[in-house]
Amino acid sequence: MGLKIMVVLFLVTFGPFAVFYLAFYIFCFIGGGFAVTLLYGKINSEKHLEKCEQSYLPPTQIGILKTLDEMKLEMKPIKIDRRLTGSSFIDEPLQQVIQFALRDYIQYWYYTLSEDESFLLEIRQTLQNALVQFSTRSKEVDWQPYFTTRLVDDFATHLRVFRKAQDRLADREDKQRDITEELVDSFFEAEVEMERKICRDVVCTSHKDEEGFLRDLCELLLYLLLPPGDFHNKNMRYFLREVLARGVLLPLINQLSDPDYINQFVIWMIRDSSCNYEAFMNILKLTDKPPELELLCMYV
Repeated sequence: MGLKIMVVLFLVTFGPFAVFYLAFYIFCFIGGGFAVTLLYGKINSEKHLEKCEQSYLPPTQIGILKTLDEMKLEMKPIKIDRRLTGSSFIDEPLQQVIQFALRDYIQYWYYTLSEDESFLLEIRQTLQNALVQFSTRSKEVDWQPYFTTRLVDDFATHLRVFRKAQDRLADREDKQRDITEELVDSFFEAEVEMERKICRDVVCTSHKDEEGFLRDLCELLLYLLLPPGDFHNKNMRYFLREVLARGVLLPLINQLSDPDYINQFVIWMIRDSSCNYEAFMNILKLTDKPPELELLCMYV
């Protein structure tokens, strides 16, 4: 009851806006004290720093400073062992691929940050070590069974799936969509039926999934080829993965998937060869497609 009377007397005496004035006065008092404290601390800090600048240690000798400046300006020679596989016919193109990949994916932004070549040297050396390990392990593989059996079987399976997709497309009566889309869908349907547990439709039809698959493949190769210390360096590993996936494998796959490139390569291979009678008769027996026979007649 007494508190209420005090509040009423306060409002009657000082007016209804007295509460706001009181809060404003308290805020100004606290803010002013805080500002005075900051100003006082700033002045004392500047005086203390001026005293600290006057060091009691003896001055550094001029020769030491000059030596340090010369060491900073001295350019260390960078020596790179360019041997990768032991064959100059293979090493030179590989070195060019590495140089172009570094130029297109790292150097154009790295030189805006620093001119130190040590980072680029480390990436190049790590790439070369991975290629050396890949070359060494490739020499230990018996390639004859792979090229004579497994690769031939995979290629024949791919052709069988494609022929099966073409036959399905020919049997369909409703061709509302584009012929290319119909062929792609029929191809992967036939692949699922033939391969049972394998279907590569997502990787082959989606550019984003293709890049993700290549990244995983490159990371697996780096795990097998790099030393543990280099592989566990995440920054270096991610750089190498992106360079290999987007700078080497993806352009290579796009080039090998270009029909014009394949046609030019086939023409280059058969340019100096002639189709004899026996080979011509074997081709006639094996094919039943008129377009293939027309192409054969063009090159005979």
